[in-house]
Formats: sequence, C-alpha cells, structure tokens
Amino acid sequence: MNNKRPIIKIKNIKKSFKQNDHQDLLVLDDVNLELYEGEIVALLGKSGSGKSTLLRIIAGLINPTSGEVVYRGDKVTDPANGIAMVFQSFALMPWLTVLQNVELGLEAQGVAKNERRSRSLKAIDVVGLDGFESAYPKELSGGMKQRVGFARALVVNPDVLLMDEPFSALDVLTADNLRSDLLDLWQEKQANIKSILLVTHNIGEAALLADRIIVFGSSPSNIRTELIVDIPHPRNDQNPKFRLLIDKIYTLMTSSANDLSTTYRYKTITLGYRLPDVQISEITGLLDMLIEPEYHDKKIDLPLVADELHLNIDDLFPITEALEILRFAQVSKGDIELNAAGKLFAEADILERKKIFANHLLSYIPLAYYIRHILDERPEHRAAEERFLNELEDYLSEDAAQETLKVVIEWGRYAEIFAYDYNTGQLSLENPK
Repeated sequence: MNNKRPIIKIKNIKKSFKQNDHQDLLVLDDVNLELYEGEIVALLGKSGSGKSTLLRIIAGLINPTSGEVVYRGDKVTDPANGIAMVFQSFALMPWLTVLQNVELGLEAQGVAKNERRSRSLKAIDVVGLDGFESAYPKELSGGMKQRVGFARALVVNPDVLLMDEPFSALDVLTADNLRSDLLDLWQEKQANIKSILLVTHNIGEAALLADRIIVFGSSPSNIRTELIVDIPHPRNDQNPKFRLLIDKIYTLMTSSANDLSTTYRYKTITLGYRLPDVQISEITGLLDMLIEPEYHDKKIDLPLVADELHLNIDDLFPITEALEILRFAQVSKGDIELNAAGKLFAEADILERKKIFANHLLSYIPLAYYIRHILDERPEHRAAEERFLNELEDYLSEDAAQETLKVVIEWGRYAEIFAYDYNTGQLSLENPK
C-alpha cells in the first residue's frame, strides 16, 4: 500500500479556535496522515478528540491554523472537486424532493440540467432508492435519508469519500444494512471512489469496515497509533481474530503511563478539566454491574462490559473515565477493575453512597471543591453559575464549559455538597456551616 502515491497528504496540521477574550483552544496538534488508493481508513477516537474537525479541514470546509492538506498534488484551501463528504446529520432540504436534493451538488458545479438529472437518477438507483425520486424528506425513514446523503456524495463522482459518523444517528439494524451496502458498493466498484476516510466512535464499525484504523489521542489530538487490518471481507464479529482486534483497539484507547509501571497512578485533574458528560445513574449502574458475583474482585475486559450493557465507546468511555477520576476504579490495558472505594460505594445503601460520593467529589474534582469553597466563604453562601462559567471559559470552549458546569452541578446536587436553583441560575448551600 505504501508503495503507491498517496491521494491525500495531511502535513503537520494544527487547528486552534478563537474564544472571544479567552486563550485559543488547541484541538489538533501536528497531525500527519496519508491516504492511498484502494483502502478504507477509519479514524477512531473519543468524543471531542478533533476527528470531525480534521475531516472538515481535509474537505476544505475549514482552514487549519498551520500545516496543509494536499490532494493529488494541489493544496486544499476550499472544497475541491474529487472530494465529497457524507455528514452525520442528513442535512436535506425539506422543500426539495429526493431527486432535487441529490442534484444540488451538480447544480452548484454548473452541470447542465439533462446531465445532472441522468447522473442523479443513476446515483439514486445505486443506493437503493429507485422509486423514491419524487418523495420529500418528511416521507423517508432515517436510513432512507442517509441513503440520499450517500447519493448526493456519489453523484459528483468523487475519488475520495469522507464520512463523518454517517451511521451514528440510525438504529442498529438500519446502520448494519447501510454498512453492508457501502461495502458492496465499494467492492463491486459501482462508483468512482478510490479511497474512503471514515470518522467513527464505534470500535466494532471500524473493525468491520476498515483496512487501516487510525487511533486518535485526546484533545489536543494527534495520531496515537495505526493498525493494519488484514481480515478478509466479509468479516464475522465472532471470529477469534476479529475479537482479538477489538481487544487490541480497546487496549490502545485506554492505555497510559500506568501500563509502564507496576503501581497504578490515578489521573490527577485540574480546575479546567473537561468532565465527562455522565449522569449519576450511569455511574451507579456500572458500579452495580461490576460488583456482581461474576465480575467481583477481578479485571473485566471493556469489550465485555460494552457488550453486556449494549454500549459503544462514546457511551462507555465517559463512564469509565468518571469512575477513574472519582477514584472508584482502575482503567488500563482495555480492562476495568473496582478499587476498595468503588466496592464500598457499590455495597452501601443510598445515604452512605451520597456521603462516599461527596468525599470523593471534593477530594478529586477541583471544580467541585472550588465551588463549595466559594459558597462556604460568602456570608450569604450563594453564587451565580455565570461566575464559574466565566472561569471555565479560560480553559474550555463555551460549549465545553457549559457542559462541564452542568455535569459538576448534577454531581454536586446528588452528593448534597451544594444546591442549585434552575430558574435563577444560583448555586447555594442548603445547610451552610
């Protein structure tokens, strides 16, 4: 594969976003990647790792802060002919028919009406929507809407197809059908596509589709490692070789400096750390599962946990991260294991759980400790959430700051270390001491 000339070269890409009066937010840091003909590449990483940002830079939809993307020898600075993109959201024009939605790209390119009509009808046929040309988006199921998205990308005859989590908004069966159809289209060369780059948060999806898997680190992101997948299609998710691949990916995505030491070292977080968006019920649910007799006192494979709870990585990893930063579990090499505090919490009654959680929240989550400290110091024991939001925006984007404050408020209310009035946006102490 590497003996071929790359279709796309991604060279030293960095991307920062301006944050009003705050310091720039670095999302991508020195990313280098090459795409070759005849391969499907999956870009795999946790939510917020910058995968979709990189895809939009490759597509020419946004510019990098530094570095460059080169497509067939030419630098990409705006959308390039030959590169098409399928988005996570269907992004169909509701007032246009299926045929008219598919024709949009060709119309923008100035293609004559008869030719764009002919090419659009062929693309609609290829994706299995023949007979629905005159239907409007409101008449279509989610899977059919995404097929329109595929047709809209295929009709411009791209030789590089970029896909941003195209199956994540679909139910399991519909997603499976569309993945199979995509592979059929690719293997039978029903389109001009020479290479596919797929952004996904689904480990199983990457293993089923890709010839090469690129694993992203956490934001600011760069490429942590890549895996060559030499399992022939069609792939069976029960095949031992396939299961080994899944285990290896989980291990790569959860390994850290802990794996180089015999002593486990918990992650120490700062005030501006982006807390995982996890509800208390998800934390307690996983703890309850891990304390069950079949899992008690041993390390459990994360793929097993994911299968048992019917979760993908975007659902599972935030929960395991929460357990780790709260010091209830150890996570490394693709395994999770409850520590003594985690077992104590899981075996406790409701009131005792709240006390344990409060202790860990104040001890290991600096933002929770800081909020409580401010409330303790003030004579009226009150503060506006806006005060803490402004401080978080020194470290995080506006959206990430709002999400992090929302999480810590939920955790703090559960632990009863402070109260919150939704209508006024005020944090306070219910029983100040």
